[in-house]
Amino acid sequence: MTFLEDRDLHDVPGIPEYYRGKTIFITGGTGFMGKVLIEKLLYSCTDLDRIYLLIRPKKGVKAEDRLAELYASSCFDRLRKEKPGVFESKVYFIAGDCSEMGLGLSAEDRILLINRTNIIYHAAASVRFDDLLKVSVKLNLRGAIELIELAKEMQHLESLVHISTSYCNTNRDIVEEVIYPPHADWREMLEICENIDDHTLNILTAKYLGEMPNTYSFVKQLAENMIFEQKGHLPVVIIRPSVVISTYREPMPGWVDNFNGPVGIMVASGKGILRTLYASVDNSLDYIPVDIAIKSIIVASWIRGTKKVEPTDDIPIYNTCNNDMAYSLSVKDIIKHGHEHTKESPLDNMVWSVGVTIVPNKSLHYITVILLHLLPAILLDTLLRLAGKKPMLLKIQRRIYISNMVLSLYLTKQWTFSITNFLHLRTKIKEEDKEHFYYVMEGVDVENDFFLNCIIGCRKYLLKEKEEDLPKAKTHYTRITLLANVVKYLFYGWLLWWFMHTGFMRNILLTINNNYVKMYDL
Repeated sequence: MTFLEDRDLHDVPGIPEYYRGKTIFITGGTGFMGKVLIEKLLYSCTDLDRIYLLIRPKKGVKAEDRLAELYASSCFDRLRKEKPGVFESKVYFIAGDCSEMGLGLSAEDRILLINRTNIIYHAAASVRFDDLLKVSVKLNLRGAIELIELAKEMQHLESLVHISTSYCNTNRDIVEEVIYPPHADWREMLEICENIDDHTLNILTAKYLGEMPNTYSFVKQLAENMIFEQKGHLPVVIIRPSVVISTYREPMPGWVDNFNGPVGIMVASGKGILRTLYASVDNSLDYIPVDIAIKSIIVASWIRGTKKVEPTDDIPIYNTCNNDMAYSLSVKDIIKHGHEHTKESPLDNMVWSVGVTIVPNKSLHYITVILLHLLPAILLDTLLRLAGKKPMLLKIQRRIYISNMVLSLYLTKQWTFSITNFLHLRTKIKEEDKEHFYYVMEGVDVENDFFLNCIIGCRKYLLKEKEEDLPKAKTHYTRITLLANVVKYLFYGWLLWWFMHTGFMRNILLTINNNYVKMYDL
């Protein structure tokens, strides 16, 4: 990346100054990363001109109503309090859809974006690992293609940030910050998905995926290769986050709006409904707090936007990963610390005590799922039916099982992500901008600070549990833990009684005694 490594940025404007008067176009603005990106831009680069969000109508809700729902998110609490009116005056919706030709834009909106946009953030994507190939190609490849075609027409484009994933090259143990050869030609794959019937394509999907574990990773790699063809033509940056989780500090510690990654494991465990997990005990998860990822995205866009595109320019790629920045936690550590912090901030209405068994063997995991998930769920749902309430545990356990199987590769395999460019990027931040944009995880107390805030954030933002209910939750935690221990010891006592009264234990003792006598006689 010669344009990054060799440039002197002494005369380049600082980050807020660069964003002054800029018009920004964002896809995926209603998603997890999109919300934090919008909040950070408006909070730290308030003098930007405006932000256009591509929003599609969803489940009968109009685009303008979805924009109002977006601003109602707790993610914008800080902005509403400290800079009231900024969102309403600077954020506008553009009706469209990334899965449609031309992004589903009207002629008027397309002309508006072509004439005004300076910066693009392409964050829209389906992150479902089990999407059908046709669906994934339509959302994650077709959308990127249509965005590139729009960008080619823009008159004042300075930077285009494509948010990919660190896991688009899962067939490699070491993932560098480079573009790897594609597993298929993106043009051919697009043509296949648009012309072959669904049934035939579903049968052939495994053949097309090859070494890739799912359609998400496969298609995201195709999208990267498609975008890389714009080298020297468009001001593109590729960002590859790993598992994006709760905020570290901004806009508030622990903010989250989804159950992805370690957060989902801790919540399910904290509720007492996750009893067994298929994973490698010592496998370390690579996670990145969403606010750290967003800072790097804004900085990368600033670096790219302050230099005109030249034919010799490479496309910078950043593996936005934890790697060596902070102490990596294994699956076992996450479970352990999740249990410890649940004592301090237990979740409301726990179904059972906190306790997860990590099972590295898939066959044994099937058995533990039946014993620890399926049978208790059937029992509790039966009790709910008898009480005249709606059964729900079996449905929840089915979702947990499917999620565990979908994520099994990421819980059992280890990757090493090179983050040389990612770390070097922060060295380019000017001294006056470090307070708002410098990102650091070194020295963070991951065990006792970060993950405690994760638990608290889950209670407050995901589960909508109130702080005043915490004493009640602690009392329930104590009771359910006591009950679980009583049941456990009664079960062990019954087992001991059964051994002693069925002759099973007596036969074992007789066998031992006989063997001892024989040895003594010898």
